[in-house]
Parts: sequence; C-alpha cells; structure tokens
Amino acid sequence: MTTNAVLSQELTASEIADARRYLEKTRDDVFAATEGLSEAQWNHRPSSGGWSIAENVEHIVIVQDRILGPLSQALAGAPESSSDQAEVIDGIIKAKFADRSRKFNAPELVQPTGQWTPAESLKRLSENTDRLIQRLEAGPGLRRHRIFSPPLNALTEGAHTLMDGYHWILAAAGHTERHTKQIWEVRAGADFPAS
Repeated sequence: MTTNAVLSQELTASEIADARRYLEKTRDDVFAATEGLSEAQWNHRPSSGGWSIAENVEHIVIVQDRILGPLSQALAGAPESSSDQAEVIDGIIKAKFADRSRKFNAPELVQPTGQWTPAESLKRLSENTDRLIQRLEAGPGLRRHRIFSPPLNALTEGAHTLMDGYHWILAAAGHTERHTKQIWEVRAGADFPAS
C-alpha cells in the first residue's frame, strides 16, 4: 500500500469527536439505567428469559475487554489493507449494532459468569471506556488494519465482514447501547422487583 493510500485512511477530527461522544454517552446511559438499583433489582432475571441487569453490564465489560485486548492485538498483526467501504460500515455500526429488533446469542467466551459485583462491573466499564477513548485519540493507524467481525457478518448477512480499529471502537459503543436498551427492557418487565 502506498503512503498516500495509508494517509487517506486516517481519521478526521470529526470522526474522533463523534466516536468519543458515542463512547461517553453510552457509558453515561448505563450509569443512568442502573442508578439506585437494589441487589434484588440488579440480579432479577426476567421470567420471559434473558439476562439480569448485572449480567448485561458484565457482558458489556467482557466485550470491551476483548476489543481492548485480543482483538486489538489481532488488528495490530493483520496486514495493512484499505477499504472504500469504511464510511458505509461506520453507518451500519451506528444504525444496526444497537438495534434490538434482531436477537443474537452471545458466544460462550463473552457470556457473563458473575465474576464481578455490580460495582466492580461499573468501575471496569468506566475504566474501559476511558481506555477506548485513549486508543481512539492515540494517533494514526485505526483505519489501517481490518479483521473479520462475526457481528458485522451476521448483521449484514455476509455483505460486509471486516472491521478496522475505528469500527471496533464504534462497535463497543453500539454494543453498550444495545445492552442498555436490554437493561431498560428488564426494568420495564411486569415482574421487575419494586425495590
């Protein structure tokens, strides 16, 4: 790849600012959705099925951990490649990752296991959001490498399969938004404890 092609893939100040706002908003939305919950409310599992609020927050953190760890390492080791579809995929992530009209089963490696208390999960969520923002603002390179994305593949039915580093950061925020919606669904359930 030529130097000009690589430079043309660098993020704009607007893209960085948009992603930072999205990360901050989705973090803040989780805190708002969980504020003042009792232990019974945190751990309530809906009778209709699905995760408790505590499990949703833990799952958000596990996915953030994967994006910050193994997926970042895989991206760094991937060959440089360009895409003329980067903005299209940005839009898909923003529009579809948070959409709860389609349900997916989480892979076992990101299933919640009760490894943290709600307070620990919230602390990790805040720290991971800060780390994602630091990665976003660290400098060039987020558009230079792409790896296979099972969520993008599923959402686009194979039309798009690769995400770059910027996409994974957007996906972290979109995934957080998706599960915040699920938290509100749990809270709205008829069997949700009053206190």
